[in-house]
Amino acid sequence: MTTVLVTGAAGFIGFHLSELLLAEGCTVIGVDSLNDYYDPALKAARLARLAAHPGFRFTQGKVETPGLLASLIAEHRPSHAVHLAAQAGVRYSIDNPRAYLEANIAGSFELLEAARAHHLPHLLMASTSSVYGANTAMPYREIDKADSQMSFYAASKKAAEAMAHSHAHLFDLPVTMFRFFTVYGPWGRPDMAPALFTSAITEGRPIKVFNHGKMQRDFTYVGDIVRGIRLLMDRPPVKGAPVGPEDSLSPVAPWRVVNIGNGAPVPLMEFIAAIEAATGREAVKEMLPMQPGDVPATWADTTLLQSLTGYQPQTSVTDGIRAYVDWYRSYYGV
Repeated sequence: MTTVLVTGAAGFIGFHLSELLLAEGCTVIGVDSLNDYYDPALKAARLARLAAHPGFRFTQGKVETPGLLASLIAEHRPSHAVHLAAQAGVRYSIDNPRAYLEANIAGSFELLEAARAHHLPHLLMASTSSVYGANTAMPYREIDKADSQMSFYAASKKAAEAMAHSHAHLFDLPVTMFRFFTVYGPWGRPDMAPALFTSAITEGRPIKVFNHGKMQRDFTYVGDIVRGIRLLMDRPPVKGAPVGPEDSLSPVAPWRVVNIGNGAPVPLMEFIAAIEAATGREAVKEMLPMQPGDVPATWADTTLLQSLTGYQPQTSVTDGIRAYVDWYRSYYGV
């Protein structure tokens, strides 16, 4: 039976991935700090669902704690580690950059060192579409240069990519990085747009629409995200064996980066309209200028994901938002 270490297991994506793995019969070694960046009750509710599975083991702790991840890998000998623990949020990183330094950079370092020491067969680490920063050529391709990050959050994720490449090269450690594109769905964080919009619309409060609504995002349903991760787990990078000319495989290391996105940008106003349709209420819109650190559009080229796995995320915003609003009403008793 496969054993998988999942950091950030009580987080939004980590919870969904853990459920998927447990349903397959895997043993999941979950780690999470359960911090109060957002309501810990939501994390506790996710964790309670995971704890109902006999194959789930949980350790509470910060990934940046020296030796914590090394001890877990030494004890459980997982075949894979999926690193999803991170301090999230573009805007929060403007006021609290140290949280990103500790969780995203020091935490990633601890896992890389643990994976190196115990010869982990395959390490998978979350990055973000935010690393593309000021790039304007669309869709974003993994082989595009990405050196103009516009927030400390994005910079911390790009740093983790670079650190992972050095370990992959120096220690022959297979590493897959994945860049997520605007993830949404049931059990989503309360600081994310779907929750902010849904709560305001259902309560009759105005929603804040930045850049006067002239935004596009490659909104990607969380079920599609974790399916992509699961398939990539079985495709560790092999140095010198690219799958095609668009492959981001390093020329000197078993390291690659893969976009996981829906592959189609959706206008923000269309996304809001989907929430209005699902809730049956019209939003009161407060039009505002662009926020610092934000970008007007994102769009994933998913050619590499399809080449590696044969998989193309395809959940529509209409279906995904309907599932989210159904969960929101159930969980919050609306």
